[in-house]
Amino acid sequence: MDTAVVSGARTAFARSGTVFADLSAIELGKAAVRDALARSGFRGERVDHLVYGTVVHDTQAPNIAREVGLGVLPKTVPAVSVSRACTSANQAITDGVQMIELGQAEVVIAGGAESLSRIPITVSEKLAKTLVAASRGKTLAQRLAPFRAVRPKDLVPVQPAIAEPTTGESMGESAERMAKENGISRQDQDAWALRSHRLAAAGTEDGRLTAEIVPVYVPPSFDEVVTADNGIRTDTSAEKLAALRPVFDRKHGSVTAGNASPLTDGASAVVLMSGERARAEGMQPMGYVRSWAWSALDPAAQLLQGPAYAAPLALDRAGLAMSDIGLMEMHEAFAAQVLSNLQALSSDAFARDELGRSGAVGHPDVDRINVMGGSLSIGHPFGATGGRLTVTLLNEMARRDVEFGLVTVCAAGGMGFAMVVERR
Repeated sequence: MDTAVVSGARTAFARSGTVFADLSAIELGKAAVRDALARSGFRGERVDHLVYGTVVHDTQAPNIAREVGLGVLPKTVPAVSVSRACTSANQAITDGVQMIELGQAEVVIAGGAESLSRIPITVSEKLAKTLVAASRGKTLAQRLAPFRAVRPKDLVPVQPAIAEPTTGESMGESAERMAKENGISRQDQDAWALRSHRLAAAGTEDGRLTAEIVPVYVPPSFDEVVTADNGIRTDTSAEKLAALRPVFDRKHGSVTAGNASPLTDGASAVVLMSGERARAEGMQPMGYVRSWAWSALDPAAQLLQGPAYAAPLALDRAGLAMSDIGLMEMHEAFAAQVLSNLQALSSDAFARDELGRSGAVGHPDVDRINVMGGSLSIGHPFGATGGRLTVTLLNEMARRDVEFGLVTVCAAGGMGFAMVVERR
């Protein structure tokens, strides 16, 4: 049995703290799921399951999938949330494929959402324990007593950090280290970032990127309608990027705000269906999921190098070689990460020493990778990016009449993902 991607959609991706600042990940998710379903032509009653991903969970609504589903689908559709860092939407999609291929569902909606404008703020451990102790008091005096030991420093909120719990190293610091260890220059990183913005600007201008976006009417007045990504810098240049100071190693570093993906809000969704059923109904799906693979490595090593390990596995499972891939979408967490993975895929030594292969895996020509830019320009809502990559790739494969495409994503924890999709 195979699985078809019937339709897909996403919201615009917006820099955190801007146009989507007052919308939760749940509201963004509803918009994406509703539009993907509408594009499929199905009624909600056809959906057997909703699988939805997020990374920064809302403590008041930890099962985002169920909340999204209750707002868009019949109340009888089961829903489950998944979380695998930046590959959360990819996890949702592959879970949906497995449900279909096991015969447990016929139609599944999968994707993910993130609102990095609305990150839950935590308090110090001492204040948290004090609040719990106070809540147990029976009288006013008993409720106030635990606060006697609290000092002003205990009232300071704990700053959110995108860091590895096992190493204490942030993703940016890891990207900086990868750039140094792999000899990735500042000039090459800035050049990739500039390419991303220019291609995304072209894809927006000619309507290829905006075609996958559902308009979002922004509350409370609903006068503002967001129909395009707002992180694309149409006015950037090599000179402007070169003028930015390094963020993670201010003296000797090369990773800047310009060659790193921004914090972003957004959502995505795809409708998956049994390929056999889709053909029986005479449908023309966007494409089919042919194979996928996950990888993991020591977070203290090349944290974001996972795609270089996952891609050859996915290709093997698809019975293909990299030379068969007509288009590739590689998540751009950092320009240094993209260039490091492409370097590894091109390396005979990496293939021999790390993969046990006789020769380099290779990669498509650069002009067939991220042909409408990537996360550096479009943005990266953690839980949603995997859905966007899938939709963007399949749409462009149709425009170019490409048979096979490849998605790759790096993720926190030293994980990597790759998926082969095809058109028939």
